[in-house]
Amino acid sequence: MRKVVAFFIILIICVACDTQTVWSETKSLGVWDKDNPVTFSIPQLDSLKSYHMFINIRNTNEYPFNNLFLVADIEFPHGKTITDTLEYKMAYPNGEWMGEGIGSLKESKLWFKENIRFTEEGNYNITITQAVRNNGEVDGVSQLPGISDVGISIEEATQTP
Repeated sequence: MRKVVAFFIILIICVACDTQTVWSETKSLGVWDKDNPVTFSIPQLDSLKSYHMFINIRNTNEYPFNNLFLVADIEFPHGKTITDTLEYKMAYPNGEWMGEGIGSLKESKLWFKENIRFTEEGNYNITITQAVRNNGEVDGVSQLPGISDVGISIEEATQTP
């Protein structure tokens, strides 16, 4: 009987694990200050493999916008930096949140980089800053409510036949 129970536990663990995800980290926020970026340090990954990178956002009903603007910097181990300005839709036109989840907390897995390689030896640093602005205003929203967590996940790119 123990062998049967152990088999089912191992089977559940194997099915529940996302084998494509090679690295992931999430940081919790209260209110996202525009002058307080979120930084992640990615450990060295296999330089011969390609990866997809995602930004993971958890938002609540307190988030007052239907889109999200981010500035993402990737700092390479040898000093080079690439900066991207990104816009993501967070809600449908009817106001319903696009993310996954039940209740007021929704999680969105947003494409960031596709088929990238980490060819330099060492850690890569990713810094994400919110860059949301109210219509007609030059200055950004200084205290952005409703974003509870920000994360990065990296998945091994799979070859499609």
